[in-house]
Amino acid sequence: MEDHSFISYANGKSLVEINSTIPVPRTRNFFRMLLAYTGPGALVAVGYMDPGNWAASINGGQSFNYLLISTILISSLMAMLLQYMAAKLGIVTQMDLAQAICARTSKRLSFILWIIIELAIMATDVAEVIGAAIALNLLFKIPLVIATFITVFDVLLLLLLSKVGFRKIEALVSCLIMVILLVFTYQVMLANPNWKNIFLSALPSPELVAQHPVVNGLSPLTGSLGIIGATVMPHNFYLHSSICQTRKINHDNLADVQNAVRFTTWDSNIQLIIAFFVNVLLLIMGAAVFKSGAVKDSSFFGLYDALSNTTMLSNPILISVAKTGILSVLFAVALLASGQNSTITGTLTGQVVMEGFIHLKMPLWARRLFTRLLSVIPVIMCVLMTAKDSISQQHFALNMLLENSQVFLAFAVPFSIVPLLIMTDDRRMMGQFKNRKIWSILGWASSIVLIFLNLCNLPATFVSFNMMPKRDAVVFAYAIIMLIILLMGWTCWDMRKKK
Repeated sequence: MEDHSFISYANGKSLVEINSTIPVPRTRNFFRMLLAYTGPGALVAVGYMDPGNWAASINGGQSFNYLLISTILISSLMAMLLQYMAAKLGIVTQMDLAQAICARTSKRLSFILWIIIELAIMATDVAEVIGAAIALNLLFKIPLVIATFITVFDVLLLLLLSKVGFRKIEALVSCLIMVILLVFTYQVMLANPNWKNIFLSALPSPELVAQHPVVNGLSPLTGSLGIIGATVMPHNFYLHSSICQTRKINHDNLADVQNAVRFTTWDSNIQLIIAFFVNVLLLIMGAAVFKSGAVKDSSFFGLYDALSNTTMLSNPILISVAKTGILSVLFAVALLASGQNSTITGTLTGQVVMEGFIHLKMPLWARRLFTRLLSVIPVIMCVLMTAKDSISQQHFALNMLLENSQVFLAFAVPFSIVPLLIMTDDRRMMGQFKNRKIWSILGWASSIVLIFLNLCNLPATFVSFNMMPKRDAVVFAYAIIMLIILLMGWTCWDMRKKK
């Protein structure tokens, strides 16, 4: 009998409403098969170009020109490898990452891991609220407090989308990604950057990890840390392991499963390449669109103003276009598109981890409303507390809230990547789809680098909060790092014990 209760028990297929609902053609035509599997990768790629990534890329370009392009390339390659493993886990085991972890850990630990991942999802939602509210303010001059409340009503958009089918959601997300890509491509083409230097910068160099020079408070090393930390989104692995199961295949047919893994990987890699280009375009904007060191305010407000300020732009063509105001408007449109994309994927991810870890299910609109209301509270508090301050102080406070909320992503990284690698390395779980040795080595190397960089950055992040003396903040940060390491040890122990 169908359960119509508001919150219900869920212990079946991942996102059961859309699981195995999209038919796949029986054909050997590569492009028809690729088209059939195209879509989930777009929803995953959204996380790699959300508003939280923009400042890191633009600041990197402003401070070091094209040097950090190779950092974006390296982090994108890491993301491709780990997303491939997440999708493979979902297709082969018919479980999403949350369900698979829950099956191999105790109830108490599963609940703790759910809280950690929920905090990471809320952190990205705070960035989406700030980005969307600022975009509404810039485009329509709506006061920030009202614009922030308006973002709550994107639940109506999600309610509408839930009625039209998952394939149409994939198409909408893909269209919004193209809007973002075209906006930044247009602005970069007007800037006429040095393409030779851009291509040469794709090759890694020792300067990437140099601690000097320090420009605008950033060294090449800290700039690289910021970009890598902002690029890899831990909750994306949970999302991808679920939505890759939307294609209807015969899991008893080895060829069907192999095709699903193959074409899902193609889809994911193509979409992540697009995300790579978006982040590179943002970095080129910082280096070529603006005069070197011209942007002092890297908040969304500051970038919007800079795109209409002819004294900050680098060439006569940009200056003539900027006088029309079109560059600033396009930037705000891209910001709004990015926020709406992240809204869709964030809600789906929240449902995946809630069902997978604690076996509870609620309607998508209710899930969206619950998360968004929690995310709106700190933004409203920030806006109200700085209402009597200067405009620049208000902008600075919102920018700091956006950057500091991302600290929760650092907490979630180990509890997404390490279990993923443990399970995809397990032959009893994956059979012949177990990771090849080379992918396993590269995966573990990537995970160690990502976890180290995220945890290494925590002391500086806590100091930047200015909520306690510097020494206390550093001690508190190291206490949190120790807690994460102990919890990670508990997770690994449970997973080995309950194979």
